[in-house]
Amino acid sequence: MRFIFILLMCHFIKPAFSQVSTSHSDLVVYGGTSAGVMAAVQASKAGKSVILISPDLHLGGLSSSGLGFTDTGDKRVIGGLAREFYHRVYLHYQQDSSWKWQKRSDYGNKGQGTPAIDGNERTMWIFEPHVAENIMESFVREHKIRVVRNELLDRKKGVVVKDSRIVSVRCVSGNTYAAKMFIDATYEGDLMASAGVGYHIGREANTEYGEQWNGVQTGVFQHGHHFKTKISPYRTEGDANSGLLPGVSAEKPAPNGSTDRKLQAYCFRMCLSNVAGNRISFPKPDAYNPLDYELLARLFKSGWRELFDKFDPVPNGKTDTNNHGPFSTDYIGMNYAYPEASYAERERIKRAHTNYQLGLFYFLATDKRVPRDLQEAFNKWGLAKDEFRDNGNWPYQLYIREARRMKGQMVMTENEVLGKNSVARPVGMGSYSLDSHNTQRYVTDDGWVQNEGDIGVKAPQPYGIDYRAITPKRNECRNLLVPVCISASHTAYGSVRMEPVFMILGQSAATAACLAIDANVAVQDLDYSLLRAALLDQKQRLSN
Repeated sequence: MRFIFILLMCHFIKPAFSQVSTSHSDLVVYGGTSAGVMAAVQASKAGKSVILISPDLHLGGLSSSGLGFTDTGDKRVIGGLAREFYHRVYLHYQQDSSWKWQKRSDYGNKGQGTPAIDGNERTMWIFEPHVAENIMESFVREHKIRVVRNELLDRKKGVVVKDSRIVSVRCVSGNTYAAKMFIDATYEGDLMASAGVGYHIGREANTEYGEQWNGVQTGVFQHGHHFKTKISPYRTEGDANSGLLPGVSAEKPAPNGSTDRKLQAYCFRMCLSNVAGNRISFPKPDAYNPLDYELLARLFKSGWRELFDKFDPVPNGKTDTNNHGPFSTDYIGMNYAYPEASYAERERIKRAHTNYQLGLFYFLATDKRVPRDLQEAFNKWGLAKDEFRDNGNWPYQLYIREARRMKGQMVMTENEVLGKNSVARPVGMGSYSLDSHNTQRYVTDDGWVQNEGDIGVKAPQPYGIDYRAITPKRNECRNLLVPVCISASHTAYGSVRMEPVFMILGQSAATAACLAIDANVAVQDLDYSLLRAALLDQKQRLSN
């Protein structure tokens, strides 16, 4: 018994002789997202020593985890390493060996200028997950970047800050990384927050920044992701005493335009296959409950038939399947705690999202309440056997559409995105619509179920993203740049939060970090004219 006790103690207590280390470099990039990879590559190209710390095993974030039908907006403003990434995608699919499950001609790319391929520019914008990951790996391999994987930041005591500068970061493993400059390239903003940089979670009131589309937005339907017919939210239809169905909140939304701490919904972007030799039937999740999908059954009963509208095709008979309609892959209202949650709690939230989506697919594949024609069509699809092989063919990365957002030197708002305000110091450009997924599902005053938070307002033209939006306030941190959880309002972030933009801002952040090292100045004091010249030399696009 004493021997067993000693074994248990050895498991929970790190022995004094355990292998921990302290590493030194010019730049530490925390986050293995597409922004993190591009930041590390650019620092290496600039001749700086760099360590890329990835909390995950796989590099590339959403770009490598199912988001292959790229949200590009205006492709002309995507330059630098981001364009190089999409050029490498193009080169991959020029090889006959890349078309294992489908003929290239059958994919629909019969000429130039299709949604997938721009032959004149030699770029391709739609791809399979493993292709993106392989390209990310080729970037770090070619530039001999040191990548530390599965290394989680000690968020409570691991960030040492002196005189508003990060000195070092320690990870849960005990390993410490010291550097002159740091970049937070995570979707969550963990390094930023642990360094004491201010941030916002949720939606600001419209009055805070003089906006129109921020805050609560009940009765605003700019996409088709709302209930267009009267659907009862109660377990027994029409009987309020029977209780609410799962996923329907008993809380009434706040007044329109007001602030809250709610987040637009998360989901997994699904890579499905309709090729018999490359698909796996949807398994039944352990915690499957058909009642979780009763709203969808009632939606079908009302005549809704848009099930396949976001089965966007990627090469080799696969999809990038995203949320579509009033009840879909978005797990509405189940992510509010995620940004500040512990690692264990985040894993619980992630598992709940996995269970919800697996259950949704199992329901569609098996439940008799699904219209027969839709079910027969749906059962031609399954999980892609050759994707995410070490994760049960399930995507690695939950789609964190929004978590923390820094309160930096400048806050980008919808007024910059919509061209009402100019941007003085652009370090990249965005062009996508103001885009927010639903934030809550509630009961209307007349007793029907409805969604709230879905916004889609087109940007009239590409806009600049200000350098001050990726830098903290000077008194908070002088050697940190934040290219993902940038300083932006909820509505502006809905446009910025696209993978090509993250790649662009990752490269720009690294360029600024390297120049600040050379000039021995805080990132806030960097001469913008030097940064602008360097970015233009890298073929970044900074103006229309």
